[in-house]
Amino acid sequence: MSWWRPSDVGYAVRNKLADIGHATQLFLRLLRLAGPTFKRFSLVRDQVHFLGNHSLAIIVVSGLFVGFVLGLQGYYILVDYGSAEALGQMVALSLVRELGPVVAALLFAGRAGTSLTAEIGLMKAGEQLSAMEMMAVDPIRRILAPRFWGGVIAMPLLAAVFSAVGVMGGWFVGVVMIGVDPGAFWSQMQGGVDVWQDVGNGVVKSIVFGFTVTFVALLQGYEAQATPEGVSSATTRTVVMASLAVLGLDFVLTAMMFTI
Repeated sequence: MSWWRPSDVGYAVRNKLADIGHATQLFLRLLRLAGPTFKRFSLVRDQVHFLGNHSLAIIVVSGLFVGFVLGLQGYYILVDYGSAEALGQMVALSLVRELGPVVAALLFAGRAGTSLTAEIGLMKAGEQLSAMEMMAVDPIRRILAPRFWGGVIAMPLLAAVFSAVGVMGGWFVGVVMIGVDPGAFWSQMQGGVDVWQDVGNGVVKSIVFGFTVTFVALLQGYEAQATPEGVSSATTRTVVMASLAVLGLDFVLTAMMFTI
């Protein structure tokens, strides 16, 4: 007895292609709505506050402890090679190139992404989006677009805060607790970190991650089934899909940045 039929495979492939097409249409429409959305900047500002300020606590605490760990582990690795003074450079490069954008994006997906998905999903379950359409108000223009661009703006700012706090955490462990020379710590960092190549790469990553995480969260909320179980499943998919997308894109972007 066959467990699958060719018609089942074709049906599944067709549905997946349709989902990809709908997602692409929504993404392109959100990009086209950038002008009208920023004309009502107060809507975007409110979303930057909601997504950014409300995520600031977990970003700061996580960045501080990541900096602590980098400072501690980095010192015990570098001291074996007589390069303890390069601790500042190692901490800064690890944060601005890699850990800052990636970890901040994962935290952003878990905190802000799930909030967006649940909010949009509950609005759909409560038929608020349908009511807006009945009143000739486009829910994509009024609800989704400000949240999309608010997330795109908030994500790089949170990544910058994460990296800055992480550097301070590494300085505290290396200089204050262990006793690394503070002049060497900062001078090695300044000499080894390039603004355009290192910090710029981190900024590009954080912007890409902002687009990705925010869009995945909005898409899952907008396409969620209008039931409590549907909203719950959409919230779970947001965390899983956004996290995997961030890690996959991180590899692709890193490979491109170091080969171009």
